[in-house]
Amino acid sequence: MTCASDQKGVLIVIVNYRTPELTLQCLRSLAGESEKYPHMRVAVTDNNSQDGSREIIESFLADQGWDWTSFQPLPDNAGFSAGNNAAIVAHLDANTLPEYVMLLNPDTYIRAGAIRSLCQFMDRHPDVGIAGSRLEDPDGSVQRSAFRFHSLASEWVSACRLNIFATMFRHKIVAPPPPTRACRTDWVAGASMIIRSKVIQQIGLLDPHYFMYFEEVDFCLRARRANWPCAFVPESRVVHLVGQASGVTTPNRPAKRRPAYWFASRRRYFLKNHGRAYLTAANILWLVGHASWRLRRLIQRKPDTDPPLMMWDFVRYNFLGQLR
Repeated sequence: MTCASDQKGVLIVIVNYRTPELTLQCLRSLAGESEKYPHMRVAVTDNNSQDGSREIIESFLADQGWDWTSFQPLPDNAGFSAGNNAAIVAHLDANTLPEYVMLLNPDTYIRAGAIRSLCQFMDRHPDVGIAGSRLEDPDGSVQRSAFRFHSLASEWVSACRLNIFATMFRHKIVAPPPPTRACRTDWVAGASMIIRSKVIQQIGLLDPHYFMYFEEVDFCLRARRANWPCAFVPESRVVHLVGQASGVTTPNRPAKRRPAYWFASRRRYFLKNHGRAYLTAANILWLVGHASWRLRRLIQRKPDTDPPLMMWDFVRYNFLGQLR
């Protein structure tokens, strides 16, 4: 039996940047879905990797002969949003954009039925504009992938790391424990996110001024403000090899120094969506909270798990005018 979304179709966009083997692994996981899901299309873009990615991916797709895939090398690396937008715009220009668009990280691979579960959920809930998968480790351990919007309270709680504040502001914590059932949420991870095409037509593409990070938060907030809520669908299971694509947040390894674009994206999110006064308040709350945590960590001799030079970089990029 063919479900309604089989006819409506879905365009899956994968942005590669110097991760060709991960991209091929992701594509192989989608191959099994293509026969069950004939109206699925996959568009791979490459953000000018200059590491042989283009040749590797082009050769692989030519060998496979998959008519449900396409490849689009881009002239430069303008970031995650721009890489996704390029594929979406190509389909908009050709008037071939299907009912749904799905963003899928190259450092993921899907469990059987993951795409169908998202599409069927969207079919059953026409008022929902965006939905995200349950992200998990290869062993099935669940990752946090249904989130709340960032706020002054969440900046304070995340920075000071005191249980009393975490309890007081538990409804403001950005990354709560993963829900076990489908539910509404503020935003979902861009690693596996499906978007109703009507949402894109109404509010526009991903903001290309975010190089990486916060772009999906921004997009979900824009959708919410346009009366398109977001949902989390745990029946759609996607393995996420955290940090393998960006190299920034790799678990079980020493934290890496946060790149300038992380601070720039955070700053843009607060400034664009809440204004300069809110951004300033968020910065002060984070800085005071983090300073108190650093002092308490020294007194209590707790291990230092922060990214290197985190406080200095925060001050430099947010207060000393060195954001690019």
